[in-house]
Order: sequence, then C-alpha cells, then structure tokens
Amino acid sequence: MDKFEVMEERMAHLIRTVDEVSDIVAAQQKEIARLSRLVGLLVEREAEREATAGEAPSANVPPPHW
Repeated sequence: MDKFEVMEERMAHLIRTVDEVSDIVAAQQKEIARLSRLVGLLVEREAEREATAGEAPSANVPPPHW
C-alpha cells in the first residue's frame, strides 16, 4: 500500500466521522430547541400560577376541605 492509498483511507474514515458527528450535533440542536420550548411553557405556566395565587377565592366555591 503506498502513501496515497493510506491517505485516502484515512480521509475516508475522517469524512465518515465528520458526517456522523454532524448528524449527532443536528439531533442535539433539535432536542435543545424542544427543551427550550418546554422550559418557556413551564415558565409561563408558573408565572400564571403565581399571578392567580394571590387572588381571593370566589364566593361561590366552597373551601377545599368541604
């Protein structure tokens, strides 16, 4: 095997590795975007819950222990 064949083989392995890493990074970016959306929704939900926590209960709603 001469030098060029060795270099071609190494380059083929490197190209395959780069492609695999690229696919992994793309999948991670999708997951990060999904998790960011979920965190945003949770933050909004918590803000709404905190905003309504200070409100007085309605006169028509019995206390929870009834």
